[in-house]
Amino acid sequence: MLMDTLAAGVTQLRIQRFVNVYFVETGTPGEWVLIDTGLPGSAKTIIAAANKLFYPGTRPEAILLTHGHLDHLGSARQLADHWQVPVIAHPLEMPYLTGQALYPPRDPTVGGSLAFMSRFFPAQLPNLGKRVQALNTDEPAAPYLMNWRWLHVPGHAPGQLAFFREADRVLIGADAFATCHHDSVPAVLLSRPKISRAGTPFNYDWAASRQSVQTLAALEPQAIGCGHGPVITGPTAAADLHQLADNYPVPAHGRYVHEPAHTDANGVAHLPPAPKDKLPMQAAVLGASILAAGAAWLLIGGRRRGRKPATTQPKQQYASRATFSS
Repeated sequence: MLMDTLAAGVTQLRIQRFVNVYFVETGTPGEWVLIDTGLPGSAKTIIAAANKLFYPGTRPEAILLTHGHLDHLGSARQLADHWQVPVIAHPLEMPYLTGQALYPPRDPTVGGSLAFMSRFFPAQLPNLGKRVQALNTDEPAAPYLMNWRWLHVPGHAPGQLAFFREADRVLIGADAFATCHHDSVPAVLLSRPKISRAGTPFNYDWAASRQSVQTLAALEPQAIGCGHGPVITGPTAAADLHQLADNYPVPAHGRYVHEPAHTDANGVAHLPPAPKDKLPMQAAVLGASILAAGAAWLLIGGRRRGRKPATTQPKQQYASRATFSS
């Protein structure tokens, strides 16, 4: 169980070294909220961490979702049912959290190991049903959290939220950016600290993604935790985030590079055409080759088994006898 302190009353739990959730104390003794819920199957790990961090049988006031991608939503329904607490998300996330819509399709053509693996990620998400509630966007304060405010940071998900505590400049940045080289799965697993763009194959609006990073950099955070990567604290945190904001790297090619997807309160309103993905064709060619090779092997093997064995003379054994007689 990998837990790190981001700031006073804020603990990061890393699940399978890949995705982070946050336990945040509300400001009232003994009360806390959970931000994000990790991948499906993470509930037992999160409950055990909460019991260790607070007290056995503890439960949060609510679960706050930064957004509804599977690595943040995955265990929300199970945890909400276990604790009997609401799940709160931005209104623009509601169509995806309640099974009414799917997110803009991932773009595996942007390059990198995460993009390669994204081809195999499921598109369908758990339906939170009545467990999920829409954030009151007329209220800038984060629900249940004293001295915290939320920020809308779209581009990676339509209703993505970040959370910021002004008093000590603590930022939970969701997937607006990452604190590791997120395009590389090995780098994520190694947890080497590096502020970088996040979720490249899932970013559906690159201009909005850049603007979201610029919005968060302007906060001058001194302690940063994101959906992926280790805690980063100290004076370099803001400087490195400014560096990313000022030099935000947009991929050279990809479905959404020149035209974003458009979303609204009902889900996806417009999608640019998908570029040709060469991998399925390559996989099909490889599969056909393997199938042809297997058929040929069976055919040749069958012919060999059908042949009548030729008559042979007994071999001379002098050489072997000489060996043993020496």
